[in-house]
Amino acid sequence: MSLMANFKLMAEYNRAMNRNVYHAASTLTPLELSKNQSAFFGSIINTLNHILVGDTIWLQRFAHHTTAFPSLDYVLGLLTPATLDTVLYTDFAELKAKREKMDDVIVSFILELTNDVVAEPLLYTNTRGLDFKKNFGHVLQHFFNHQTHHRGQVSTLLYQQGIDVGVTDLLVYVTDVE
Repeated sequence: MSLMANFKLMAEYNRAMNRNVYHAASTLTPLELSKNQSAFFGSIINTLNHILVGDTIWLQRFAHHTTAFPSLDYVLGLLTPATLDTVLYTDFAELKAKREKMDDVIVSFILELTNDVVAEPLLYTNTRGLDFKKNFGHVLQHFFNHQTHHRGQVSTLLYQQGIDVGVTDLLVYVTDVE
């Protein structure tokens, strides 16, 4: 599998898993979504907000890469979250709509990438003001891994409230070969 095919798989998996998690979470009341379950970000809605915060911050950094990505114009119009625990949306329906838009942006962005571009360095400043220069492809792997990590937390929080999001393994999205 090529590197670009791998990132495309990750973007599609990310979108599908977000749909599953948000579908499962939509069965809860606002009170259940905001219940502090002693997780790192407290509640389901706060953890879902954190994932969107992380995506926003990383995609804004990607938008400042030396290569232009027209699909990332959307994120350049968003306010940069001040902290990693910023709650962007307390209304679940609004958060879900923003998640769906972001997932569309991510898929479009991945389709704009090339092997040459992901081999280049990405220069960025983190939320603490520290400058970094890292391999863009490796940072993209982190980007998707971050989402998977926190979706796993949400899956656990949902399960603690009696909701099973179903199979979350990437392997389900890997096609059989002949």
